[in-house]
Amino acid sequence: MLSEHPVLERAVGPHTTISGKEVVNFASANYLKFVGHDKLLHNDMESLERTLEKITAQNKRVKKLRRYVVVEFVYQNSGQIAPLDKIIKSKEKYRFRVLLDETNSFGVLGRTGRGLTGYCGVPIEKIDIVTAAMGHALATEGGFCTGSARVIDHQRLSSSGYVFSASLPPYLASAAITAIDILEQNPDLTSKLKENIAILCKSNPESPIVFLVLEKSTGSVKSDLQLLEDIADRALKQESIFVVASKRSTLDKCPLHVGIRLFVSAAHSESDLLKACESLKRVAAAML
Repeated sequence: MLSEHPVLERAVGPHTTISGKEVVNFASANYLKFVGHDKLLHNDMESLERTLEKITAQNKRVKKLRRYVVVEFVYQNSGQIAPLDKIIKSKEKYRFRVLLDETNSFGVLGRTGRGLTGYCGVPIEKIDIVTAAMGHALATEGGFCTGSARVIDHQRLSSSGYVFSASLPPYLASAAITAIDILEQNPDLTSKLKENIAILCKSNPESPIVFLVLEKSTGSVKSDLQLLEDIADRALKQESIFVVASKRSTLDKCPLHVGIRLFVSAAHSESDLLKACESLKRVAAAML
C-alpha cells in the first residue's frame, strides 16, 4: 500500500494538544509526529477523561483551543472496537475535535459497511475528520480524508503540494468506486462477514480482526515476535494457512502485546475457518 502521509501535518497553534499516539497503529501515530502528547491507556475511557480534564485545567485562559483525539474505530493492534458513543459524549463535554481512522471498519461494520454511522448510530456530522486507507475492504491503494465543508475547504487550501501532484492514478480510484458499488449492491456481504467472525471469535463477534497473543511471554518483545513468526511460517508451510504475525516498526511505541493477526473475509466458508483453527492449534501445540 502507498505510504500514508500525515493528515494533521503541522502544529496548528501554540496550544495544540493531541492525545492517543501510543495506542494507535503506526499510520495513525504518523499523523501526530510533530507534537508531544500525554499517555493514554488502550481503549480506556477513564484514562481519556483524566487526560482531557488535565488539558482543560491547564488551558483555562486560552481563547482558541485546538484539541484532537485520534481514534481507530477498530484497533489494528488489538482488534477491539472503540466506544465511539462515549467518546462523542466526552467531545461535547470537553470541546475537542475527533479524527477517526476507519481503515479497519470502513466497508466492514454496520449493515451496509458504512462503518461508524451504521454500527454505532452516531451521526457523521459529529465526527470532525474521517480518514481511512483503501487497501483493506476496497482492495486498492491510497486513502481518503473527509469531513465537514469547512474542514475540507481548509484542507484543499493548506495541504502540501504532493496531495495534488501525487494523487491516486485513475485506475486505482476506479477500482475503489467499483468496490463501493459492489458493497452497496450486495448488502449480504457484510452479513456473511459477521457470521464468519462469530465462528472464529465469540468474545468480539463484530471485529474483522482476531488477535491471538501468547499466554506467557518469552521475556522480550523481540523473542515473542520471532516465536510468532516461526508459528506463522510453519502454519503456511505445513498447513497452507496464511496468518500474519505482528509487524512492529522500531518507531512504533504501541504498548500492546504482539500476536498473530487473523483477518476474516466474507469469502471464507465455515469449513475454511474451522480448518484454519485446527491447523493453528496443531502448529502452536508443537511449538509452545
